Amino acid sequence: MTDPFATAIEVAAAIRNKEASSVELTDMYIERVERYDGQTNAVVVHDFERGREAAKAADAALAPGEATGPLHGVPMTVKEAFNVQGLPTTWGIPELRDNIAAEDADYVRRLKGAGAVIFGKTNVPLNLGDFQSFNDIYGTTNNPWDLTRTPGGSSGGSSAALAAGLTALEAGSDIGGSIRNPAHYCGIYGHKPTWGIVSDEGHALPEMLAPADIAVVGPMARSAEDLALSMDIVAGAGRTDRAGWQLNLPRPAKNTLSDFKVAILPNHDRAPVATEMADRVQQVGDRLARLGATVSDSAFPNVDVNAAFETYLSLLWGVMAAGLSEEEKEGLRLARTAKVEGEEVPASLARFGVQEHGEWLKFDNLRFGLRKAWQAFFQDWDILICPQVATTAFPHDHGEYLERRIMVNNESQNYFQQVFWAGMITVAHLPSTVYPTGPSKDGLPIGLQAVGAEFNDYTTIEFARLMAQELGGFVPPPDYP
Repeated sequence: MTDPFATAIEVAAAIRNKEASSVELTDMYIERVERYDGQTNAVVVHDFERGREAAKAADAALAPGEATGPLHGVPMTVKEAFNVQGLPTTWGIPELRDNIAAEDADYVRRLKGAGAVIFGKTNVPLNLGDFQSFNDIYGTTNNPWDLTRTPGGSSGGSSAALAAGLTALEAGSDIGGSIRNPAHYCGIYGHKPTWGIVSDEGHALPEMLAPADIAVVGPMARSAEDLALSMDIVAGAGRTDRAGWQLNLPRPAKNTLSDFKVAILPNHDRAPVATEMADRVQQVGDRLARLGATVSDSAFPNVDVNAAFETYLSLLWGVMAAGLSEEEKEGLRLARTAKVEGEEVPASLARFGVQEHGEWLKFDNLRFGLRKAWQAFFQDWDILICPQVATTAFPHDHGEYLERRIMVNNESQNYFQQVFWAGMITVAHLPSTVYPTGPSKDGLPIGLQAVGAEFNDYTTIEFARLMAQELGGFVPPPDYP
């Protein structure tokens, strides 16, 4: 077996059936990293020798029939933000370039327990806080479909590595679309789990012990089937909690697209998307209706979208600003006192980056109201389909962080306004699977969100699997044979 774009399930089967060894496949991916990653810059931390040793051990264990799990011998990389014992975890922060992890993150432990072979880590933006993936330690990651464009962020290295065939499987994280944006931009699959069902212990910087509010860790892959397998492996209580609880996620109740009740939201004036993005949502909805699914373009939960987005921004900046220096926080306090005016998302940093605990509690309460509204909505509907961001992958822009712009339908839009599409899902703890739907007119991938009820993760993943049968799934970019 020599197909670098095979799914992780196919790779595992080839190893199990002795059609290829773990060593051969690990060497294949390492050779591809050495051949192609000079232009993509996705796999920025190399652990090749330990990866080869783990592959040798996997092959030796397989010889007497002692396979360790569903990923036995499967070579893969993980996002740089996860602790892997003996490797740096920096989140792109130069001051932490010498931070070497003493032990594996929970997510990594579960992958290794399932037999995975970790041979490297993939690039991220500074402090995981961007729709692009560049930093002063590792440089800039480029989109394999067009090297002048972003692969997304913060799991941009993960998506680029998968799209370029540099790894069999990946692990990402998401608070503002950091799994979903890269999946869309690079034409792969990404799943943002229901909040709290996958342990993020060890997806952390030094002294970070508590789970991050509204942030999740989850799988990225070249197929929906690989997402489901990954969730089988990584979902469940972490080390701190495993003595007291266990997880029992419902399995999909429907197995044909005609059985689904689907609401579509092609666009919203709160954060307008490019016409082609909105049209793709409508086209998918029309196709589902022709297949016999129940489809509505008007169904939506009883939610005040403006209030929901404000709630999300409060919780988002509460997390993202927590690590700021005292000098930076003082600057936000001064800006807040001056009642900074301007576009909502940048101005909200000054408001919520240093909010009082009582204000945060108010929005925390509103968050639970949003969860109830979505729970009621999903009593009647199985899936909501909507855009992930406003455009296809955009050109690199390393300009001033809060002053960046993107062009949407030839109109300038604040760079961070596009977080609306990820945020309205994140704030309600909902699972969302981004799946490819084919290219745009300019040949770049378009992915859409399939959103479901809390804990119905396998339903959104199954829906994405069924959509691949209709639309086709992952397609490799042309310059990575």
